Amino acid sequence: MAGGVGARFWPLSRRNRPKQLINLTDEGTLIEQTVSRLQGLVDADHIWIVTNAEQAALIKELLPEFREDRFILEPLGRNTAPAIGLAAVYLHRHDPDAVMIVLPADHRIKNIHEFHFCLSSAVEVVHDSQVLATIGIEPTRPETGYGYIQMDQSGIRLRENVYPVRTFAEKPNLVTARVFLESGEFLWNSGMFVWRADSILQQIHEQLPLWGAAFKEIESSLGTPAVQDVTRRAFESGKGISIDYGVMEHAPKVAVVRGTFDWSDVGSWDEVWRLMPHDDDGNAVRGNVTLAQTQNTCVIGGKKLITAVGVSNLIIVDTDDAILICPLDRSQDVKTLVDQLRAEGKEGVL
Repeated sequence: MAGGVGARFWPLSRRNRPKQLINLTDEGTLIEQTVSRLQGLVDADHIWIVTNAEQAALIKELLPEFREDRFILEPLGRNTAPAIGLAAVYLHRHDPDAVMIVLPADHRIKNIHEFHFCLSSAVEVVHDSQVLATIGIEPTRPETGYGYIQMDQSGIRLRENVYPVRTFAEKPNLVTARVFLESGEFLWNSGMFVWRADSILQQIHEQLPLWGAAFKEIESSLGTPAVQDVTRRAFESGKGISIDYGVMEHAPKVAVVRGTFDWSDVGSWDEVWRLMPHDDDGNAVRGNVTLAQTQNTCVIGGKKLITAVGVSNLIIVDTDDAILICPLDRSQDVKTLVDQLRAEGKEGVL
């Protein structure tokens, strides 16, 4: 899935260059990392990218060897459930027994061997069943920026590292996050999924019947000149909804694979600060930067000299036409700032 705009990474992330297409951590773009880490697990011909037409053109520049017919284009962004459903339609037509691994294009993952092991475990569970599997990450801190999944540890495991899901929990406050961490029953919700294409289409039909009907119409139009018009009408009339709220929280057979690999969804600037190398004062910088008496601050710039004296716990991001300054613990609110800029008609900087 590579159609998001990454509003929390403004001003570096823009409509025409969203976060999955920029190099946030000096390790290559996030989408390049996502495709690369599948080597040895998924054949290159079996990797499909769901995005929009504008971003597809940019992705082709980054991945020039990627097959043209492996792009699935959304006419409008409608959150993850419609994006996943549209991909399932194409994969089900391509192979009625297809197993889908659904990966966001904006994650950072280390320990690839363990990552492959978790995905392979999920594939084994869902291959001949109607189970919907998700990957949960063993938490390392009381994180308030992630959703959580509670494992059902009272019964029989589906595999050594695969548990039935008891419940999904939204992003908690700090007190609740600490309770989750101490219980040992909760995993971070990674937003990665594994299931049969026909299984997820069936659950969308049952849980989201309007989208289910739309996807049946789209599948009937595949291979005809009408497919683009049919898809556009479906997305224009359909309401956006996430796969978690729309399907996973209501599906009858849901399992979670317990992942112990190093993972981040790189969801906000404070996470970039956490992932970057730090100096002795906890500062993480990129570009032409000089800091004095400054602690725990993330500075992202370019050729222009950026200086700071006597400050701490800040995010400072400089681009040609905009500068962001915000407290480190308020980086989630950058999305609200982007909404305000849009309301003020400042579309030129978005």
